Amino acid sequence: MELFDPHLYWSLLVAVAILSLPVFICLQWINAGYGVMYTPKWGPAISNRIGWIAMELPALLCFVGVWAAALYHKLPGATEPWPLVIGALFALHYIHRSLIFPLLMRGRSKMPLTIIAMGVIFNALNAYLIAGWLFAIVPTGYYDGWARTPMFWIGLCVFITGAAINMHSDNIIRHLRAPGDRGHYIPRGGMFRYVTSANYFGEFTEWVGYAILSWSWAGAVFALWTFANLAPRASALHRRYLSEFGDQYARLHRKRILPYIY
Repeated sequence: MELFDPHLYWSLLVAVAILSLPVFICLQWINAGYGVMYTPKWGPAISNRIGWIAMELPALLCFVGVWAAALYHKLPGATEPWPLVIGALFALHYIHRSLIFPLLMRGRSKMPLTIIAMGVIFNALNAYLIAGWLFAIVPTGYYDGWARTPMFWIGLCVFITGAAINMHSDNIIRHLRAPGDRGHYIPRGGMFRYVTSANYFGEFTEWVGYAILSWSWAGAVFALWTFANLAPRASALHRRYLSEFGDQYARLHRKRILPYIY
């Protein structure tokens, strides 16, 4: 079956969308064992820093590979300006996530190989869906005059806002402890005033913005998957903070991932 076969593409997209529901349900009871929730029960593990690079880099490589394949097949979307601009935003996120974010990490946490493997599969598949839409599946002329549409500018603003919240929140988490300190602390400032997992709120906001600015089903499914994956983890972290800090945390009246809502 050809790489850009529309039947293959839409079948995979629908399958990924449907799968987000059982993933969301299962993660209500299963805590992915990485980061603050690391547990050896998930099997062999490697450095968290190397794990993040190994898990996130395939998204960038697969995205570039699909674009290169579209160029090779001389597909119009591979050279049209707006698919390239929209695709560049996706690539910039994963350049940061796979090559910059891991290098800023502190501590000696580990990531299980099983978590990495699952992340690699999803990231590669998602990159195929995003790039496949932009460079192969998108109808010719779909993005003509895109800079004059509200979808692009609203989506771009939401995307940038989400990315800024995500990076600022990550920075707050990184600086919770001094070097050598192994204690646990409550994150404060920024969007942590409103939610337990401000970094996850930022990432979800980012991909909602991307879905709007790309105006694609691929973008919408990615935003859906982001929530299905991160909302249960935000809930687990919320319970952990309540258990560890008790009334000190409860008095902050934070939601889990969506300010004032959930």
